Amino acid sequence: MITEQQVTDFMKSFDYDIRKSHNGRWIDQKCTPDVISFIADCICYFANKKPDEEFTSQDIWFSDYAVKNTEAVFKKPSPKQNEAKNEYDKFFQQPMKLFANAQLMTERKEGVKNIYRINNFEILEYISLSEKNALKFLHRYIEKVLIDSEMICYFQKFFDYQKNIIVNKDKLKMLYNELREQFFFFTHRYTLIKGQYEPGRIFTKVINPLAYFNNAYGTERGHVSLDLITYDVLMYNRNNFRDIYANKPKGITRKAYAEKHHVEINEKYYEYQSSKAKRFLRIFNDQYRNGLTEHLEKNHLSDKAIHIHHIFPKALYPEICAYLENLIALTPTQHYNYAHKNGHTQEINIEYQHQLLLSKADRIKENIEESYSEKIERIYEFPRFLHVLSVGFDEDDVETIADMDFTSVMNAINVHYAKK
Repeated sequence: MITEQQVTDFMKSFDYDIRKSHNGRWIDQKCTPDVISFIADCICYFANKKPDEEFTSQDIWFSDYAVKNTEAVFKKPSPKQNEAKNEYDKFFQQPMKLFANAQLMTERKEGVKNIYRINNFEILEYISLSEKNALKFLHRYIEKVLIDSEMICYFQKFFDYQKNIIVNKDKLKMLYNELREQFFFFTHRYTLIKGQYEPGRIFTKVINPLAYFNNAYGTERGHVSLDLITYDVLMYNRNNFRDIYANKPKGITRKAYAEKHHVEINEKYYEYQSSKAKRFLRIFNDQYRNGLTEHLEKNHLSDKAIHIHHIFPKALYPEICAYLENLIALTPTQHYNYAHKNGHTQEINIEYQHQLLLSKADRIKENIEESYSEKIERIYEFPRFLHVLSVGFDEDDVETIADMDFTSVMNAINVHYAKK
């Protein structure tokens, strides 16, 4: 598995200047992190069977893997239905156009069809493995296009102002309007897009990922956003448990709240995301930890950790089933004999769960510290681990632990299991 730095290094080889390419479709409305990750996954699945073969967008969207998961993950009608053709043309074609402009794929015209071939499978796979990777890619790609097109200064002015201690909303609105007008002018001047609506849709997909990484305001419905841009705002699928539980009073457990408030869960969506997360962790653990178990027990250090286990079970905690912070690489013996009592996968060994969380905390700390030296890809986030513990323990106070305070985390874990 490659790193974000390798993605950045790949982009350095290319000139993405829109003033030269005149490509107005370098990014588009459907190019959200979850959609481009999904399309990359479909392409990689297709390519594993036919690695050197050319293909069209329809070859991808009519593939069995794409049909099955498009219906399940995005709750759309089958791509094979005629009335869905226009929607799927955008849903698959727009990310593929983005990949082609980024030189991850080559594109040529044959009649009215766009014909594609993979140019860099490793980066497509990197994008396919997680929405977080897809977002990192989008961030670097958008920045590179804006730098090459000499547009980055306008965006930087908008974000730099927000770093002031006091931000005047009128001044922020003025800077936003100037930036938006400049983007419209640039798009109309250098691309074939001449209408008034399309630049706005594209502008949203450009500014909001940048705003997220700048912890800043972005755009919402043609105006400066009312709130800082958060991760869920960037997604096509906004089925967010944090939104569901946003109005839950403190002191009321999630279970009790869910019993009184209908919580609709797209189980197939979380199954798909969980499967990808497990595959991601397995690849990462094989590459960077030589396949060693993440729970270091003397008797199991010589066995490969080929199983990825949910510390808090997927069936009981779907909202954290795709969090890498809730997954741990174990040997088959650790998984079937210890994590699940007597191989019963529906049962959780609470004592062992306690030990696994302590080990996971160690692995997360190691990864975050090693990532500072850029020797390894950072795959964990401390706040996400706090959220995993908060959900698994059903205790809101866990999320108030100070950033990177692993001592308090270990203490919270020990205190929780001492009550049992």
